[in-house]
Amino acid sequence: MAADRLVYWLQQGLNTLQLGSIYALIALGYTMVYGVLTMINFAHGDVFMVGAFLCFAAAALAGLPFVPTLLAAMLGAAALGVAIERLAYRPLRAAPRVSAIITALGVGIFLENFTLALNPYPRSIPRLLGEGSWSAGGLTLSSLQLTIVLVSLGLMLALDRLVHHTLLGTAMRAVSFDRPAVPLMGVPVDLVISATFAIGAGLAGAAGTLYAMAYPVIDPYMGIMVGWKAFISAVIGGIGSIRGAMIGAFILGTTEIMVAAFLPSTYRDFVAFTFLLVLLVVRPYGILGKPRVQKV
Repeated sequence: MAADRLVYWLQQGLNTLQLGSIYALIALGYTMVYGVLTMINFAHGDVFMVGAFLCFAAAALAGLPFVPTLLAAMLGAAALGVAIERLAYRPLRAAPRVSAIITALGVGIFLENFTLALNPYPRSIPRLLGEGSWSAGGLTLSSLQLTIVLVSLGLMLALDRLVHHTLLGTAMRAVSFDRPAVPLMGVPVDLVISATFAIGAGLAGAAGTLYAMAYPVIDPYMGIMVGWKAFISAVIGGIGSIRGAMIGAFILGTTEIMVAAFLPSTYRDFVAFTFLLVLLVVRPYGILGKPRVQKV
């Protein structure tokens, strides 16, 4: 009996890794944009949705295998992220912050309705991986779960290394620390911000591909709730902190899986948003977040 219970919890742990990995890839886009521009890109969940549809186009229409499909979704989403920054957000950098928030919401609605006009019906993604799985002691790990976790962890580690060990990462952290002073040192701020949007949106494209493979029916509104949950993940971890976004995503994924294991699945979103509210009361800046000092 105790052994069965242990296997059950280990299986839930694997489900947590799968869900948390997808949330983490999306949450990184939120936290990166906030880090450099101190704005919330509320259209980011819809960039994730576009990534899923790019996966559909590459896999179902073009017949590409998994790796080219993943790369096509990432590159397409990255190009979309750069276009959104250049056309919608850059002209508003000097405007009041509420203007950027309203614009982000408008961009999200535009992406949803544009996709709806092109694809009015839910779409199914063809199987891109084999149906292989491994079982040991009652614990089952599918090739899909393993792929999602490995690809996500690989991308997260690559991003962490880029931010902390490359010149571009140094420039991104410098822009985050003091954006007005960075141009005085010859750093092209616009290029750094565009690269930030490209990387964040590319990760959302990867998340869209992995999500579409795990939950193979996609629609133009799929980015709303998933995007909000990824945003919650970023806030839990401390928005602006890359490692915090990863930690927050796995905490939220664990919470959702545990709620679904103990309670009706309809309680899952209620508990997730309640968790966010409680955390904001106890620790307003998240687990790894730090209050920004405003000079006067």
